Amino acid sequence: MKITGSQIVIECLVEQGVDTVFGYPGGAILNIYDELYKNENRIRHILTAHEQGASHAADGYARATGKVGVCMATSGPGATNLVTGIATAYMDSVPLVAITCNVGKSLLGKDSFQEIDITGVTMPITKHNFIVMDVKNLAQTIREAFAIARSGRPGPVLIDIPKDVTAAVTEFEPLKNPSDVDMLISRHKNIKRAVTLSEPDEGQLKMAAELINGAKRPVIYAGGGVKISGAEKE
Repeated sequence: MKITGSQIVIECLVEQGVDTVFGYPGGAILNIYDELYKNENRIRHILTAHEQGASHAADGYARATGKVGVCMATSGPGATNLVTGIATAYMDSVPLVAITCNVGKSLLGKDSFQEIDITGVTMPITKHNFIVMDVKNLAQTIREAFAIARSGRPGPVLIDIPKDVTAAVTEFEPLKNPSDVDMLISRHKNIKRAVTLSEPDEGQLKMAAELINGAKRPVIYAGGGVKISGAEKE
């Protein structure tokens, strides 16, 4: 079936099990908001007072539910207002997908009104990010973004979509096997945040053991990775 880029966004979100998104609308992302309104019975949209609130809310939703949090913003200042929440998710290994819309493809790189290179801005604070220049690649990109966000060490992924891509029409095929994560991320073998493990230093381990054994009231202060890896009992 042929549908618009905006409709593809909605269908792929539903496909990925998304029931709630957080965001604040603006000119460049209005096509997607039109579809959100039409699909309010499938996806609940939480309107925040500021885009930063949307990214923090999506981060908190992911922590509370274990699902991938989703936030949305328009171009320029809308997109840059998401940065602090994305950085928080990156530092704390929280699965999050941020969807931003940009000016039309013909206006990119021309200092257009409310244009910003949000993929460049967020490169240091995302596991991966995308700018979708062809509507034919949109569905696959969204699916890969969710696979990357939740696989391995979780973290945020950003998808930037020019406004004319959200309006363009293409064939859409529902994903037949949503659990096939390996297939979805096969094109991104060198994703950032790959963890390299080194052999522990025996001297440092001995020193740590002595400190713990000599403590009267030892306290373990552990990060979110303990919960993500299911190591609470250990």
